[in-house]
Amino acid sequence: MKKKITAVMLSVSVAAAALFTGCGGGDNDGGSGGIELLNVSYDPTREFYAAYNELFSDQFDQDVTITQSHGGSGSQARSVIEGNEADVVTLALAHDITAIENAGLIDSGWIDEFEGSSSPYTSTIVFLVRKGNEKNIKDWDDLVKDGVEVITPNPKTSGGACWNFLAAWAYQQEQDGEDEEATKEFMKKLYENVLVLDSGARGATNTFVENGQGDVLIAWENEAYLSMEEYPDEYEIVTPSVSILAQPSVAIVDSNAKAHGTEEAAKAYLEYLYSDEAQRLAGENYYRPFNEEILQEFSDQFDLDMNLVTIDDFGGWDAAFETYFDDGAVFDQIYEE
Repeated sequence: MKKKITAVMLSVSVAAAALFTGCGGGDNDGGSGGIELLNVSYDPTREFYAAYNELFSDQFDQDVTITQSHGGSGSQARSVIEGNEADVVTLALAHDITAIENAGLIDSGWIDEFEGSSSPYTSTIVFLVRKGNEKNIKDWDDLVKDGVEVITPNPKTSGGACWNFLAAWAYQQEQDGEDEEATKEFMKKLYENVLVLDSGARGATNTFVENGQGDVLIAWENEAYLSMEEYPDEYEIVTPSVSILAQPSVAIVDSNAKAHGTEEAAKAYLEYLYSDEAQRLAGENYYRPFNEEILQEFSDQFDLDMNLVTIDDFGGWDAAFETYFDDGAVFDQIYEE
């Protein structure tokens, strides 16, 4: 069982890399007295970790090269289980890290290793629509109307898609008074309106923004803001009446870090995410900082009064996957190719 980590001060400096390369085994000195770390992450964190790696590098002296790998969170978890030698994982939801734990690569108790259930930043789910909002999309019930084309990724491969699904389910359960069959019918109509079911959140954003498909993107809040930043006159964000507190999780891949000799560096890398500087960087990249005081610094940016359910309202991730996302569960029942 892991114990909670206190702040680790390690002398390192970071040269961020953009593409996946394997880490060497045994003592990891990067071939030149430095350390190599591989961070396997999910789609929408690309910009944040590119900036974070530079911030991290400014704090320390010894060289460490950090390589990033990005994709749908579920797919990324499976890649680690199948041999992608991540030293750390920074994934979209705890269930994906638990899958790696169950494969014997992460020690039990990882979720208590860092503050906030090892979730250094949070997000939520919003709608991104084209400027003018021609279809007058205001809430989840508008997504099931005839003629509305929806873009969202696939819950089988994308952690963000699981958050999307649960947020929509929570909304309709509130409308239906917990009538599960009525909510299933609502979700079936929603997914009948899905034009493209991409494998990951960034792919869905590209389908909507770059390829111009669909009327509405069900999106991570940070993804929506990034699109608005890049195309300020082309898109609008719509906040639904009910959404969900999305809690991306981080963990050391203990088996790999031990084999690579990177345990101390991996701890320092994840621990520094909770520093004031990194928390503000998360806010600047449109993630909600874990630190409540720093979160309040971004109160003009985020709607802090949103009606947010949590994964606990679904009994936790194990229960949610068994009910909604495992083979033969609700998603398979309501979605037809």
